[in-house]
Amino acid sequence: MLSVLIETMNDEEGLARTLSSLVGAAVEGAVRDVIVCDRGSTDGTARVADHAGCVYIEGGEMAAGIRRAKGEWLVILEAGARLEGEWAAAVFAHAAHSASPARFSRSRHDRASLLSRMFSARRPLADGLVISKRQAGELARAGADAASLARAVSATRLPAEIAAAPKRR
Repeated sequence: MLSVLIETMNDEEGLARTLSSLVGAAVEGAVRDVIVCDRGSTDGTARVADHAGCVYIEGGEMAAGIRRAKGEWLVILEAGARLEGEWAAAVFAHAAHSASPARFSRSRHDRASLLSRMFSARRPLADGLVISKRQAGELARAGADAASLARAVSATRLPAEIAAAPKRR
């Protein structure tokens, strides 16, 4: 089973969008728990997490979220990202044959233009991250955010697709 970790900061709409993309996998039993690591939101983020039954960690430390995760494999996402199709099956297939981290493939409906890709900075979690709990625990440092964890690893591509979270202003 999988644990999903989502780092937030004043992104109740994005969190709701991401959580809605997890419902099918949760109903099937693929997602064991969802942990929201909040970095100080002042909007309704905590309320959205509570209504969805998520574990809510105020103070947002990824290391604390990793320790609370029940699954042996973690899916780390930005609030607002949406996983598409049979993503859980792709994660389980990867976990069965590899111990290395992986990232989702960008959705065909969500690809930016060539110029945009060339001149905009790539967000480390734009394609999510799938990583074993053991490896994430070894990499997570006190106070580290999800992006620094994602930057610390190289990862293979999964055939499952993700619609990246919109860029924050």
